Amino acid sequence: MIVLKPRAAVPALDADTLGGPWSLAAQDNENFTILVFYRGLHCPICSKYIGELAKLQADFAGIGTGVIALSQDTRERAEQAVADWGLGDLPVAYGLADEQVRAWGLHRSAGRGLTSIGIEEPAEFNEPGLFIVRPEQTLYWAQVSTMPFARPHFREILGALKFALEKDYPARGELS
Repeated sequence: MIVLKPRAAVPALDADTLGGPWSLAAQDNENFTILVFYRGLHCPICSKYIGELAKLQADFAGIGTGVIALSQDTRERAEQAVADWGLGDLPVAYGLADEQVRAWGLHRSAGRGLTSIGIEEPAEFNEPGLFIVRPEQTLYWAQVSTMPFARPHFREILGALKFALEKDYPARGELS
């Protein structure tokens, strides 16, 4: 399993979004780009979590930080998530390949039928991951999970990034 280290280069990432092609290398955010990998349309926790991200998108932009939500879902399922979850203009990437999610060290699961909200899980999908990347394509912060539960709250992340920018706080956890 790949473990990305703070201050080290992150893997290249190109994805299809509902708004067109997206590339991490092409992002020109002043301070950070936040990549939020979510499980997919079938996940009721993802709907609330990605919904919170969408509501705070402008606040993150206010501190020079871009955001994107990404999954292995199909385009159709991503479109349904945007509509059903009220995501507005949040960039949403879909159709990530197994190799892409593995390169970011994400855990993967096998589908087990209908979820509690009655939506079929895909045959295989990635589990959650959050990565905050500096403009020079190095990792600042990572959170990877094997379960859909207990994710970091975006309001807390926003406050933490404001603090980090004000204090020039370095990325931590860089030692092996």
